[in-house]
Amino acid sequence: METTRAQTIETLLVSVNRLIRSAVQSTGNTTSAAVWRTLGILESDEPLRLGELAVASRVAQPTMTRLVTGMLADGLVSRSVDPDDSRGQLIEITDAGRARLTAWRATLTDTVGPLFADLTDDDWDVLHHAAVLIAQRTNTTTPATSSTGTAPTRTETTA
Repeated sequence: METTRAQTIETLLVSVNRLIRSAVQSTGNTTSAAVWRTLGILESDEPLRLGELAVASRVAQPTMTRLVTGMLADGLVSRSVDPDDSRGQLIEITDAGRARLTAWRATLTDTVGPLFADLTDDDWDVLHHAAVLIAQRTNTTTPATSSTGTAPTRTETTA
């Protein structure tokens, strides 16, 4: 039976979700997923007002208020007056927040890495190409995308 495109996308979404959930559980890190998600949003979409951030992070505004309060206390985000509306405040990720997010992503990558250790070079090329395609469609800048937005060619090594 041939897999439809919709089934392929569904499999991708479910598999990535399981991969991330498994990796997070393996790390033992107790930081809320909402904190990591919010930092990731701020990394690409900052600065945002609290309400905009709540919508983007898929939490209620009171929940975002609590999240931001904790992230402010931890030095992960900063808050400033919105220059377009002095009644509003803008939330931005700090350098410390970027560093923690980068470290968290590295931890997840290290945790997941062994699952892919037995891939062939051809498998890695396919996985890299898929990562580039997904990054392009989600406007994600990652080490997986080169300056041209295409997968780099594999470098063959000889013994």
